[in-house]
Amino acid sequence: MSDSMNVFDRSVVRQRRDRHAARFDEFDFLVHEASERLLDRLEDVTKPFPIALDLGCHTGQIANSLMGRGGIETLVQCDLSFGMSKLAAANGNLTAVVDEEWLPFADSSFDLVLSCLSLHWVNDLPGTLLQIRRILKPEGLFLGLMLGGETLQSLRMSLAMAETEIEGGVSPRVSPFADVRDMGRLLQRAGFVLPVADTDRIEVRYADPFRLLRDLRGMGESNAVSQRRKSPMRRSTLLTALQTLSQDNTGSDGRIPAVFELVGMTGWAS
Repeated sequence: MSDSMNVFDRSVVRQRRDRHAARFDEFDFLVHEASERLLDRLEDVTKPFPIALDLGCHTGQIANSLMGRGGIETLVQCDLSFGMSKLAAANGNLTAVVDEEWLPFADSSFDLVLSCLSLHWVNDLPGTLLQIRRILKPEGLFLGLMLGGETLQSLRMSLAMAETEIEGGVSPRVSPFADVRDMGRLLQRAGFVLPVADTDRIEVRYADPFRLLRDLRGMGESNAVSQRRKSPMRRSTLLTALQTLSQDNTGSDGRIPAVFELVGMTGWAS
């Protein structure tokens, strides 16, 4: 893979997921809600999918919410993190440690591939979609949700303003999220038929902006851009950013909205 494709440090993504796996159940509300919404999409399809793959399973949120949907008889779970995969295995499904960028499955292995809030950390998204298409059986289905560009815009703007004001520049911290307008074309380019890309959103309201940062760390979702600044942010910069966030975004209920955009992906294998 060329350096231009290495936007994210995948080893850091893995390390953070490993570090926070043991307590992930305290911070899995976003993945849990997104999993429910992803599985709701599966209910709209009458075709059964006996063998399914959960790509980027975290600690097993999809398996725990499945409740017989999709006619799934065998569910294979995989995650980049050993710690998360180990916890996911507790639900009794087949589980493996797998990098989403290098899928070790044979062609036409699965009737269904599900992926919930994992693919936004993939460097080569077109390549991963091609691999997903490869491992699907004819008339197999891919359903995915990933974070989109509207995610936490207010927080990101506040951090950028504070860094510019106090430190004289902005360090790389904004993930290059996929745009929903591009996702349909990427799915089609990967060989999917009837590709659909759409957006949804989850809003969480916080009384304390520090709790938002704590939740992001607990999810393993803090900055993993390869060119990020390695030294910690100055305390004065962080306090200024959170003060700006609170002043500009606090609602009538005294809480700060944190918006997570979900980009949905649907595609069939021919």
